[in-house]
Amino acid sequence: MTSFFEEETTFFADLILPVPIPSLFTYRVPREMASLIKVGARVIVQFGQKRVITAVVAQLHTNPPVKYQAKYILELLDEQPIVTTHQLELFNWVAEYYLCNIGEVMNVALPAGLKITSQSRIQLNPEFEYEDLLTDQEHLVIEEIKKHQTLSYEEVERLLQKSNITAIIKSLVGKRAVILYEEVKERYKPKVVKKIRLTAAYTTNEALSKLAADLDKTPKQQEILLKYLSFIPVYNNPDLNHKGLDKSIFSQDNTISDASLNTLIKKGVFEQFEIFVSRFDDIPMGNMGNITLTETQEEASRQIHELFREKEVVLLHGITGSGKTEVYIELIKQVLESGSQVLFLLPEIALTTQIVIRLRKVFGEVMGIYHSKFSDNERVEVWKGILDGKFQFVVGVRSAIFLPFDNLGLIIVDEEHETSYKQHDPAPRYNARDVAVIMSYMHKGKTLLGSATPSLESYFHAQSGRYGLVEMKQRFGNAALPRFELIDTKKEKRQKQMKNEFSSVLLSHLEYNLKNKEQTILFQNRRGYSPYLQCEECNWISECANCDVSLTYHMKARELRCHYCGHKEEVPRTCPHCGSPKVKTMGYGTEKIEEEINVMYPEARVQRMDLDTTRAKNAYQQIIQDFEEGGIDILVGTQMVSKGLDFDNVSVVGIFDADRIIHFPEFRASERAFQMLTQVSGRAGRRADKPGKVLIQTANPSQPLLEKIINNDYEGMYADEIAEREKFNYPPFTRLIKVTVKHVDEGTSNRAAKVLAEKLTAHLGSSRVLGPQPPLVERVRNQFLFDILIKLEREKINFKAAKSFIQEKVIDILTDKTLKSIQVIIDVDCL
Repeated sequence: MTSFFEEETTFFADLILPVPIPSLFTYRVPREMASLIKVGARVIVQFGQKRVITAVVAQLHTNPPVKYQAKYILELLDEQPIVTTHQLELFNWVAEYYLCNIGEVMNVALPAGLKITSQSRIQLNPEFEYEDLLTDQEHLVIEEIKKHQTLSYEEVERLLQKSNITAIIKSLVGKRAVILYEEVKERYKPKVVKKIRLTAAYTTNEALSKLAADLDKTPKQQEILLKYLSFIPVYNNPDLNHKGLDKSIFSQDNTISDASLNTLIKKGVFEQFEIFVSRFDDIPMGNMGNITLTETQEEASRQIHELFREKEVVLLHGITGSGKTEVYIELIKQVLESGSQVLFLLPEIALTTQIVIRLRKVFGEVMGIYHSKFSDNERVEVWKGILDGKFQFVVGVRSAIFLPFDNLGLIIVDEEHETSYKQHDPAPRYNARDVAVIMSYMHKGKTLLGSATPSLESYFHAQSGRYGLVEMKQRFGNAALPRFELIDTKKEKRQKQMKNEFSSVLLSHLEYNLKNKEQTILFQNRRGYSPYLQCEECNWISECANCDVSLTYHMKARELRCHYCGHKEEVPRTCPHCGSPKVKTMGYGTEKIEEEINVMYPEARVQRMDLDTTRAKNAYQQIIQDFEEGGIDILVGTQMVSKGLDFDNVSVVGIFDADRIIHFPEFRASERAFQMLTQVSGRAGRRADKPGKVLIQTANPSQPLLEKIINNDYEGMYADEIAEREKFNYPPFTRLIKVTVKHVDEGTSNRAAKVLAEKLTAHLGSSRVLGPQPPLVERVRNQFLFDILIKLEREKINFKAAKSFIQEKVIDILTDKTLKSIQVIIDVDCL
């Protein structure tokens, strides 16, 4: 540290606290900590009366706070910064742009394993003498504390066999019998492997021979020695003994006694030691060999390099199956060879399974993986691995944008159109694709956006020259695009050819594929068995008690479930309103499709891939592996099956309920429908010798959007949509900010929303402020919602100033005493 800390001066630290407060908090740096503390390090501080939290140092200085007495920092956790200056700059940008607090950004950015937790504990007050004042239960607690010195709340609950012990603890504190304190614990724990090795005295051939002879009388111990030597031939090379052998090799062998091994350790024959190992060692690695690019891929790579000379961002528009991944790999190699880091973003975990294994074979141990299904400890290992220089290349989902890179040369955002890049709750409500562009600029790096169906905003920026544009319009290996067939479900129903939700055409293709050992994907973008239950007599519909939505029926779990708040109910045997037993399921989801296939084709191997079947950590990987290896004939899924998965043997994709996707009441509906249906269609016919077929069931085969999907006419869809957007002043011509007002009382929520809308309209104008109006789902978790939509033209208005004004008016509402308990959510660039 510089002489900055060498003077006898009082120093202060401005800290980022993981709480939704609008400013940094200043704490006093203890003198013994002054020479060690650094910007970006974690510290422990007290916040409020009893709360102990992890904070990050944002700034060091000598200016005490004016409005409050600075508390001391309790503990310094890091010798070196764990948050880089680039990250602090990014945190500030995200907080400012998305109108949230920097503490909320930090809370999302830092993996939970880097946040210290505190646990309330109870200890005896040494000055307490009046035990005759205690009740029987209080006596029991005091005696247990005397045995163990301290107790946690959970230990007191177990002792008293009560779930609510607040009254007892409050009474003990009131009688000054106990003292409460917070015990601080580090959440991250490195993975430890126990190993054993021969002690130095037994590493020579002479000593080994004598030891083996001595163990003749104890054959079980001799067997352990021989097993060790079979793995570690010390007699040939004594240096091998240093690494030792995993202790688990012995414990997993039923013929070997743990007691015998422990005896040899006690005798000093073996010594036990521990090593820290990576949690990623079990991810497959290998050598994929050199990738040879096709002429189309070579040309795309050349164009990207050329455009990067003058553009910060390039959009790679490559049709499904065109081989974008090979182009990515070539670019990643080149950037890593130059000494820079690479971040590869994927929209969600479903995509990581196949591509991670593929990339790991190419890049090996320099590649880290970061997504929400990993444990806290695994995510901390990636974080620290980047800081230590172990991982130069990371594949991750949207939260990976906050990792501690210090030399990013390239960010690749694959499937950049995906809505999964946008975080909706909690704050910050950021879009990782857009943050990637800013982050790359901060690092003086480049951003490559890739998609077969780019977002209208990205394609607009490419057409207007802000982004570079590279197109790949030919499938890899000369594979043809799949052929489409539109199935008129109205006509099939009239002719009584439909079987439940399956058209006769779809069923004939399913039967053909099963007979010829070819695979099928069935797409229905609705999970569960049925969207709702309805009574045939009184038309009662199963609805959530907390939200204005119907409860979805999940047959396997035998329950009704709300997909908004998680509320669950048992399935009623009779109608709760009229008592009729005629309660039936309405509509269909992935679970019902799976069941009906199992009934119609009991010999078929059917698997479902949706949120319900992929909750476990490795569930995606297992399903995809089974499908790749031919263990599944028919894969039924939601939009998870539409994203970047590559299967050679899929010849048919069936799409249910395309009309609901196309006619969703939202201005992006046509764009989203084109993207989703094109992406899922792209899973078919990925081999040149096996053309694919896509069957779309629709009640209106003549709708223009379906024709554009069939002809893979992205440009036509873009031209129609961009004209509509310009006419009605929607993105990319404007930026949208949605302000949602929430309250448990509908009238209060409505009144607050109207007051806020009036304040906004007075300055921004009625053409820019729409609403308030209730959203599609008017009540969620017993809160009534009203939305205000603000449209801000890109060229005509100062976006930063407008956001500050909006934030100011929101604060006016929140501080209005006549509108108590109002909640306001601001969503910048809402989707």
